[in-house]
Amino acid sequence: MSHTLHRKGTTDNLSGDYVMLAMSAKGVNAANSSRALKDFFSIISKYDWVNMGEVKVGGAYVASFQDIVGGVRDTSVAHAVFHDKDEFARVIAEVKKADLGLSVTISGLLGIMNEVLTATGLSPHTVEVSLGIKGKTELLPHSDLLQITTMCGHGMVSQALARKTLIDIKRGRISLEKATELLATPCACGIFNPRRARIILEDLMDTWCMDEP
Repeated sequence: MSHTLHRKGTTDNLSGDYVMLAMSAKGVNAANSSRALKDFFSIISKYDWVNMGEVKVGGAYVASFQDIVGGVRDTSVAHAVFHDKDEFARVIAEVKKADLGLSVTISGLLGIMNEVLTATGLSPHTVEVSLGIKGKTELLPHSDLLQITTMCGHGMVSQALARKTLIDIKRGRISLEKATELLATPCACGIFNPRRARIILEDLMDTWCMDEP
């Protein structure tokens, strides 16, 4: 799964952004895997997550935990996002101990991911690295906006929403809390990190020009 790989940002704000997803393999162990996926969510729920979700149900900003778990099927992909590295490591350790028989992917800065895996006695099966964006990069949203929009790997958080949110904050129309909620809501997988979004918005409040393209 690669939709969690392409998050833009600084080393500082990406250091508080850890994504985990779990799924079964179609044709291998998908049959009756919904129980294991529900157990995965049960483990996640015991820790300090900042978002979670299942794409057919939605993320935690549109659905309750009970609805997310209730909507799990054998073909589901379970997602969760954490802000604290040590908390993330504890989750991985418990998922490892539970031995659910699922494929688990984690995403974050490579150095930190290696630290977490070493601490939990694991080594990666496969490593995928984002090589960036090629082509007509001049058509991309402003780099500041990309820090926000790329937290939804399926592109459901639009640059227009990110821009409007920044402008509304600067004009005092909405609070930071409301802004992060609005930005997190469209991300159906639940991999948008609202806590990181708040950090980014706070950093941009003094530097963002409302006339930026």
